[in-house]
Amino acid sequence: MAKEPSKTLPTTTTRRTGVRRVIGRERAEWRAHLGSPEVLWGVCITFLFVLLAGVISYVAMGQVRLAPGRIATETRVMRSQVVIEDERATQRARESARLRTPRVYALDKGVLTEVLASIENLPAALAGVESIEGVEPTLREQFALTPEALAALKTQVENGEVTPAWRARVARLAEALALRPLLASDAYQRELATPPDVLLLIRDPGEEAGLSERTELVGQARAISLGGNELATAAAELASGFAPAIRPAIAARLEGLSRPTYAFDPGRTAEDQESAARLVEPVMTLFPRGTTIFTRGEALDADDIALAAEEQRLHLSELGPLWGTVARFGRIGVIGAIALALAGYVWLFCARIRRNPARMAALGGLMLSALAAAVWGVAAQPSLIAVGAVAPTLFVTVIVSIAYTPRTALAFGVAQGVLTAVALDLPVVWVAVAAVGVGFAVWQLGDVRERDSLIRMGVVTALGLAGATVLAAPAQLPLPLTFEGVRQVLWDAGMAAFGALSVAGVALFILPSVERLFDITTGMTLIELRDPKEPLLRRLQQKAPGTYNHSLNVASLAESAADAIGADSLLTYVGALYHDIGKMNKPDYFVENQPAGFNRHDKLSPAMSLLLIIGHVKDGMEMAREAALPRRLHHFIEAHHGTTLVEFFYRRAKEQAAQEGAEAPTETDYRYPGPKPRTKEVAILMICDAVESAARTLSDPTPSRIDQLVREIATRRLMDGQFDECDLTLREIGIIVEKVSAALAAIYHGRIAYPAGKEEKKPVKDPQRNDDAVGGGVKPERVPAAG
Repeated sequence: MAKEPSKTLPTTTTRRTGVRRVIGRERAEWRAHLGSPEVLWGVCITFLFVLLAGVISYVAMGQVRLAPGRIATETRVMRSQVVIEDERATQRARESARLRTPRVYALDKGVLTEVLASIENLPAALAGVESIEGVEPTLREQFALTPEALAALKTQVENGEVTPAWRARVARLAEALALRPLLASDAYQRELATPPDVLLLIRDPGEEAGLSERTELVGQARAISLGGNELATAAAELASGFAPAIRPAIAARLEGLSRPTYAFDPGRTAEDQESAARLVEPVMTLFPRGTTIFTRGEALDADDIALAAEEQRLHLSELGPLWGTVARFGRIGVIGAIALALAGYVWLFCARIRRNPARMAALGGLMLSALAAAVWGVAAQPSLIAVGAVAPTLFVTVIVSIAYTPRTALAFGVAQGVLTAVALDLPVVWVAVAAVGVGFAVWQLGDVRERDSLIRMGVVTALGLAGATVLAAPAQLPLPLTFEGVRQVLWDAGMAAFGALSVAGVALFILPSVERLFDITTGMTLIELRDPKEPLLRRLQQKAPGTYNHSLNVASLAESAADAIGADSLLTYVGALYHDIGKMNKPDYFVENQPAGFNRHDKLSPAMSLLLIIGHVKDGMEMAREAALPRRLHHFIEAHHGTTLVEFFYRRAKEQAAQEGAEAPTETDYRYPGPKPRTKEVAILMICDAVESAARTLSDPTPSRIDQLVREIATRRLMDGQFDECDLTLREIGIIVEKVSAALAAIYHGRIAYPAGKEEKKPVKDPQRNDDAVGGGVKPERVPAAG
């Protein structure tokens, strides 16, 4: 009896070999992934992002983001000994130096020359006069001449000229007048009221003289007020060098002066005062290590902020090259960790971004711009820290939410909030407030189908941010809140809300630019494109009404199926409306546009018919580019047939080749050029397009037959590999089949058979049956390949 062969277990060597093979395959897959262009671009963009974000953060390290009047959220002490200028004391010392600087008065030589010339020539003018009545009245009044003065003056003339002694007395008077400034009354009052006690007289260019203390201005003062009571006394004193009989005449002339002999020089005075102020050394104050700069809950002033800025500058400089580098690279390391986490998220969950380096670069630039705006804005105006901490983060969230998905926007928004907090050294409370704003924005921007969506998002997010800011106040400020604390909380809440409203307004304004930059199509644009009055749809209605009717039916089916699996139903609907626009060029070659009993393909070879049929895809792409349709709709046009087989003409070609004894054509020759659908929405369109066409061929469209037809077509597309490049799952295909079957059954529901009279009318075949090429001869059980 033959022995039954024994079943042996795998040996250890066999198991190890199998493990090695699995590990080898995994390593090969990883090497292939790591060497792909997507990874290389991602690594380069991530590295550049970390580098630039580190530079922005480095710039922010030296900033002190404090504003006068705000309540300190922490206690800060000196980490290093600081010697700092006391700006207030320095300003006081310099102001004192300015006040001690003499004011400058310049001599008006015209006035002095005029009065001295009249006095010097007076004896010569009176030499020929015999009596006081013979003196010219004006001259007599000006000098208050008397007979005694006239006689005395005539003695000062010899041989028709004034005596040298008279000229000497006039010269001494000129010197005395130069040192006894006659000032305007307002200048005289200013000199009495304000320091210094001296004033500087400028007689000639380069010649300066100082006067005695101003306490002499009253009575014995050298300065004289024009029109003042002291002018008569000063005039008599100045005339004392003349003969007693002549003194009254000289005094009268001096009392009659109407203009000051010296005028105030504001330019020279200011220049001298500033020169004196510059000579004052700064007043320095020493603050030992450990000195408290300010305490938590204290209202900050300019001195506190200046001291904190100087302390931070000295501390960074004292760290030295080694620890300074460690501090900077530590911050860059945190930024790098955030960037790597975000890059990993993009790699795992954001295929649209991962496959497109331009989108990666655009998002990186967006985040860097927002970070730079936050750093610059808070540095320029620290009191607006609520806007700087929230608005840039919210802006990134809104743009990403519009461009991609809410989940992607949530990830990018949180990452941006953390980056901003790291760069600005913000407390974790501000990260929480920013996260609240991100959550509200994402919640409100699920699908932007109208402009009111952005406005509503701005209002709701503003309210949410204001509430979050108020609730976060106890975590920042000491309790109980003072009046200044309450005012600061309300200010920050209002600024956070203002930031949200501003972001909504800016996003609404730049929305078209965002669509072009990120190559996206918002719901608002799609709603505009679904309008039947759009030029392309109008042309389709006029040139190919059957195709337009088919597109409407397919769009309705596809929209309901997309809703059922959570795909973009609006995009699917609009894509279905435009997927067959290429048929406008040759509408008569497609059955839905042919009259009953007429088919242009009857006289064409299968190869020629094939070119005409698949040509509508290429024509549609050209029309889409000419009409500037969004690029997301292009894929609906180019991939709604994928690489499916044009079965009718393929079979006709095989039959014709068999009859002629020629070589049979291959399936590859009779397939659409593709590409295959890369999104769920286009895959749904492919199924609905074929199903809508095939359903028209059913003579008895019962729900069971419709369901069988839909399942057969979906299965054939699946087995043909048409869904290999999209992420459509088998479960989703099942949901699509059920939804489309139910929708078609509702369209082809049974109707009541009303009496037809004496003759029963025969049913008329539907001339709009969509088989892409043929108008009849297809059995209900056979599914046309082309849609």
